[in-house]
Amino acid sequence: MPFRHLLSDQSSLTQDDVLRLGELTAEWQLLADLSFADLVLWIPKRQDQKSWPEGHRAVAQIRPMTAATVFTHDLIGNEVTWGSRTDLDQALSSGEIIRDNRAEQVGEIEIKVECIPVLFLGRVIAVISRHRNLETMRTPSRLELNYREIANHIYRMIAEGNFPVKDNVYLAEAAPRVGDGLVRVNVSGEVLFASPNARSALNRVGWDKDLEGQNFGQVLDSLVSPISPLNPKEENWQISMSGKQLRREEFENSGGVLDLLAIPLTEGDNRIGAVILVHNVTELRRKDRALISKDATIREIHHRVKNNLQTVSALLRLQARRIEDPKASAAIEEAVRRVVSIALVHETLSATSQDLVQFDEVITKIIQGASELNIRPNEIQIKKMGEFGLISSMVATPLALVLTELIHNALEHGLSTSGDLVELRINRQAASMTITVTDNGAGIPSDFSLELNTNLGLQIVQTLTKNELAGKIEFIKQNIGTQVAISFPLER
Repeated sequence: MPFRHLLSDQSSLTQDDVLRLGELTAEWQLLADLSFADLVLWIPKRQDQKSWPEGHRAVAQIRPMTAATVFTHDLIGNEVTWGSRTDLDQALSSGEIIRDNRAEQVGEIEIKVECIPVLFLGRVIAVISRHRNLETMRTPSRLELNYREIANHIYRMIAEGNFPVKDNVYLAEAAPRVGDGLVRVNVSGEVLFASPNARSALNRVGWDKDLEGQNFGQVLDSLVSPISPLNPKEENWQISMSGKQLRREEFENSGGVLDLLAIPLTEGDNRIGAVILVHNVTELRRKDRALISKDATIREIHHRVKNNLQTVSALLRLQARRIEDPKASAAIEEAVRRVVSIALVHETLSATSQDLVQFDEVITKIIQGASELNIRPNEIQIKKMGEFGLISSMVATPLALVLTELIHNALEHGLSTSGDLVELRINRQAASMTITVTDNGAGIPSDFSLELNTNLGLQIVQTLTKNELAGKIEFIKQNIGTQVAISFPLER
């Protein structure tokens, strides 16, 4: 919970109480916006539930998005002693909503305070204080009157232990807000009030008449295409938007997309209607689909590149078989190996929607291919120690080529007459990676110089490591065999 650190030994709240308050504060932006008020959550200070409270502590606060805040500073962490705030005391002890008719001066603003008890499992576990600017309350518009009336219904639900609504699975940052659009319906689903933004949202999907007096579910049903609805449902909109239960649905037709959240309103055990929040998400969904389409296109491109590379490698193999010169044939086989390494990276990219490669899958195939192409595949061990993890495609392609060359170079020049072993060790840090390829062969000459070496494969390794990976490479002669170490940053 965001306020768990403010709960002290002086609080009598149970773990279930804290979870309930967490659910409440996750939803109370709705209350602040509907009542144009700042809200503060107070918990009683006492040793246990049987002890008389010593006072109250402010553990959470929310400001409205529909009005200016009345507080310049947060009250979170403030404490008041029992008797200094009689409205808080009365709400906690009586379980009734306390309205103080006296105005309270906060700086240059006169505010009116109401205290709402939070009932849970038959106990008052906290109190919400609602702070409203008295000046803005004197000349309310029709919209403000409707918002406040809805807020008062929800505050009574809190005092009765019926809000937040059970099974509130709609909790999400992207849930519709009061400012997006609001429709109030009675128990029959008839629209009693619709905010201007809600009317605009319905107009976007094709409703050009007045909403008030209409059955909201029937309005939506009439806007669904009877031939090929974009969002087929098992039940009609009149049922899902009746307000009998908490529901979040998306309505879509050729005109647009609406995110709908229906919240039941109750008085005691009786249902009195519902408030439906309406958010026009047409442009958001269009952008989401554009991104999905872009991801699919990129994956298809990687798939086609992989296929083209495989075609190139097959053609090169055919050409190699027709060449009688062993050196020329070997050169073409090396080219085939390099093309296949690049194709493996694109094959992995074609299976993901991210620009990241699970490189362990790539290196496993490279090792498998290197073993099969060797003249003694059953006598060679290529051991991999450590994990590559996810690597960006910009790094994956040159790295695949570098490791292909190093592994094949070790298999070709760095093996002993018995007990052949090539070891690949990965050490991944937060921002960098070091990879060593070690063999147990005769080792490099004492006067070995990478810069002066004419081997094409090693020249490719050096060029890619320095230019593409922005890293460094080192050849180390050991007592038995050779170790090649490359290190590079993961992000550039």
